[in-house]
Amino acid sequence: MNTKEHWESIYQSKSDDRLSWTQLEPALSLKLITQVCNAGHIVDVGGGCSLLTERLIDRGYSVTVLDISQAALDRARTHLGKRAHLVHWLVADITATPSIAPCDVWHDRAVFHFLTGPAQRAAYKASLLSALPSGGHAVIGTFALDGPEKCSGLPVQRYSPSSLAAELGPQFTLLTSEIETHLTPWGAPQSFQFSVFKLA
Repeated sequence: MNTKEHWESIYQSKSDDRLSWTQLEPALSLKLITQVCNAGHIVDVGGGCSLLTERLIDRGYSVTVLDISQAALDRARTHLGKRAHLVHWLVADITATPSIAPCDVWHDRAVFHFLTGPAQRAAYKASLLSALPSGGHAVIGTFALDGPEKCSGLPVQRYSPSSLAAELGPQFTLLTSEIETHLTPWGAPQSFQFSVFKLA
């Protein structure tokens, strides 16, 4: 089973309350985005059916949601109902350097940590650099060093803010970071770190 088939299977077989990453409110993501940008275009990488899309629309942002799973985006469209047309939906593998319109903020909660190979991470960075102009910001959330070693049956790469900064390279300045303990829908704690970067 390839990566796309894996995630299509997950979203086709599990409801939101059976997905470990489901949040009642994407409070930290929203806080960090609004701190660096009060208007503009946000790209949410791996956005799936997160409520972040709705919260960003409520605040007047232009939003692109990118996900490898068509099923995830179909579910997200259903959640948004009549407002789904306000969002640009993009089914794509972020490591395949898809064409993404320039953005003010690149947001990624829990995609980068699945990229365990150097070539995957290099391809992700190429996509990031193609979409984010100089002066733009990236908000990236990964499992922290004490976070899970696997998620959805796949291995992950855990990060500290400094190791994530080293991975992204010197073009990116680490502005701030926060640790968040995410509780899955069934109450299991997962340690995340969220880091905010500015591209030179």
